Amino acid sequence: MGEPSAMTYRRINSGDKDHQTIIASESLTRKALRSIWRDKLTMIALTFILALTLVAVLAPFITDYVMRVDPNEPTTADKFTPPLQKGYLLGADDIGRDQLARLLHASGVSMGIGFFGAAFSLFVGMIFGMISGYFGGLVDDFFNWVVTTIDSIPFLFLLILISSILSFSAESLIITVGLLGWTGTYRLIRGQTFSVRAKEYVIAARALGASPWRIIFAHILPNLISVTVISLALGIAGLILAESALSYLGLGVQPPQATWGNMLTKSIQYFRHGPHLIIFPILLISATVLCLYIIGDGIRDAFDPTLQR
Repeated sequence: MGEPSAMTYRRINSGDKDHQTIIASESLTRKALRSIWRDKLTMIALTFILALTLVAVLAPFITDYVMRVDPNEPTTADKFTPPLQKGYLLGADDIGRDQLARLLHASGVSMGIGFFGAAFSLFVGMIFGMISGYFGGLVDDFFNWVVTTIDSIPFLFLLILISSILSFSAESLIITVGLLGWTGTYRLIRGQTFSVRAKEYVIAARALGASPWRIIFAHILPNLISVTVISLALGIAGLILAESALSYLGLGVQPPQATWGNMLTKSIQYFRHGPHLIIFPILLISATVLCLYIIGDGIRDAFDPTLQR
């Protein structure tokens, strides 16, 4: 339970009568939501991400029942077909597969890796960060030792090392990044928890006998929501780029399962024959990552009390 945005009570003397007027005090969250709604750039970015997510979820239905196309079925005679020819809206790839159908399916995989991987690492980092920040002492020292050990090896190098042993699928990549990529969130949440635990309402709850877990989940966690949402948006963008980097090294999700990263990587060698095979994956990756960064920046500004109007 965060700092209450309680009603403000004011007594007004009017002649012989004493009137009590109740003035509603608007909460920081409500002000932030209003600020986001008024921020056109953030709303455009949010609309794009929501629309892309909806398309990614409906991709199997769209390809099976609307387009009536199998994204993995090759048609050798149609390879490198340019966009808007032979019925291919975005053209065909090097073995004649419909580029649009594959991009739709790849959207689900790439967005899924980004969202679920970021959510998993956010959950782990948030739990450990709140525990470490609240209890401090030996608990804090232990978690800091674990985080320092993990951070001593570069994240991408760890992924490359693991991928040399295991062939990544979308599911295994999500689990791997969730178990390895939580340290940044941990540091952020730990610092915020140190700040929140010194607030008066947390001290009052502790004095009234509330258990540490109740204080953590009922009083501290709600005050970290804005930080976690920002971290989630930036984490999704980072994992989409990480998957693309792994695919470029040949260590990402392997074909025939399509992702934006492996579609882009494979198409580089065919730039002269089919430039459209490079353009559309690049546009999707760039637009998605840019919109996620805009959303994160917009949420950060909205929850900054010094910028509230």
